[in-house]
Amino acid sequence: MADVSSNPDPAPSAARRRAVSAFAQADAGFLEAAWQSLGEGRTVGALRGPESGLVMVRGRAGGGGAPFNLGEASVTRASVTLDDGAVGHAMVLGRDARRARFAAAFDALWQDETMREAIERDVVANVEAALAEADAERRSETEATKVDFFTMMRGED
Repeated sequence: MADVSSNPDPAPSAARRRAVSAFAQADAGFLEAAWQSLGEGRTVGALRGPESGLVMVRGRAGGGGAPFNLGEASVTRASVTLDDGAVGHAMVLGRDARRARFAAAFDALWQDETMREAIERDVVANVEAALAEADAERRSETEATKVDFFTMMRGED
């Protein structure tokens, strides 16, 4: 199996980053259900974890100012191997070990070119659609509470 990180073509690594991001943001129940149909019969072995810890979240004032430490966030990471030797990695926000394990398993399965199209269609596209829908709902809720402020000029100025 070819090592994706040594591939000189940047497109596969960008596609993998997109897929890994979707796996990390997906619900554990959704990933488990999808694994039942797509990963059926495959053995998932643990290489590392899942293990939980903390990462420092950094921010910038105004989006471009000097960085500052905003606070800490809980994360869980996992590395797994499939029975065919493929290795997958995942890091998810929170302390959900099951979600991290399934996300890592899907990362490993995604690297199998024969499975990639089905995973993109059945998992990645569904997760991205759900995230876009949640974002649109959040935006509409925020828009409903928007207040337009304006400044009135006085005539004598």
